[in-house]
Amino acid sequence: MSIIRAENVSIRYITGDFKDIGLKEYVLRRLQGKYHVKEFWADKNISFALEQGDMLGIIGSNGAGKSTLLKAVSGIMIPTEGHMEIHGNIAALLELASGFDGDLTVRENTYLRGAMLGYTRSFMNEKYDDIISFAELQDFQDRKFKQLSSGMKSRLAFSIACLVSPDILILDEVLSVGDGAFRKKSGNKMKEILASGVTGILVSHSIAQVREMCNKILWLDHGKQVAFTDQVELYCNAYEQFLFDKKLPHTEEEIQAASEAFLERKKEEREKAKKAETKKLKAVLEAGEKDTVLQAALEIIRKKQPELLREFDDDPLEDED
Repeated sequence: MSIIRAENVSIRYITGDFKDIGLKEYVLRRLQGKYHVKEFWADKNISFALEQGDMLGIIGSNGAGKSTLLKAVSGIMIPTEGHMEIHGNIAALLELASGFDGDLTVRENTYLRGAMLGYTRSFMNEKYDDIISFAELQDFQDRKFKQLSSGMKSRLAFSIACLVSPDILILDEVLSVGDGAFRKKSGNKMKEILASGVTGILVSHSIAQVREMCNKILWLDHGKQVAFTDQVELYCNAYEQFLFDKKLPHTEEEIQAASEAFLERKKEEREKAKKAETKKLKAVLEAGEKDTVLQAALEIIRKKQPELLREFDDDPLEDED
């Protein structure tokens, strides 16, 4: 049985209805025949299924419908059409400040967030020290939440979501927040969580992060599904090529061609960078003093072809004096 299953899920927004213009204006426009509403489909006919332990990466440029789909998975929104089937309790990080009260302390917010996720106070008592320790907020437990930096807020939100043992963990860009050390720690924690059988969904503009952490890909473009697949490398390559040339692939052959074009382009970029580095190094060597040039050359040989120096290291020359 799938942990998460979406079947032809579509989500529609309506603008211009009586909630936006007021009852009086609504009646007048109806009487005059000038009442119109506009429909906007944020997602249209999205289908995918995740098993226990899967990590789905949702990719797509801004406006693709990624965050709207996450709200449907989280239960915040009900699909206009289609069906969403969820099995298990969900911990969702859709916005850093969601579920927190700025006037409450870090300690109070931790228990509040846990209660919102459905956990008892005794359970949160057991987890509290671990949550604060992982978030590195031991010295800020009695500080008001609104006084924290965005990085601190993200650390607390991520720590609570990860350490309360959810069945499904949903992350919208939160792994991209914080310093490098915490991003590495949170990434390692995510791998540990997935290894324990938790099902995850990650929305990220960092394709490297998606490549590293996800075993399935859902590619959205303007609310429409381009692909749902477990060929992560192939489709990430194609997506990065799409970001470069803005040509959306529609068939398997076009996906393959886009991936090959991406690999060829990266190869050319590496060769170009290598030539530029060589040219720059040559200029430095030609402009330098004799001793500096020799020292730089030796360093390059040690890095690139150390075997050339081994015989001299093993049997150094002795002075003839």
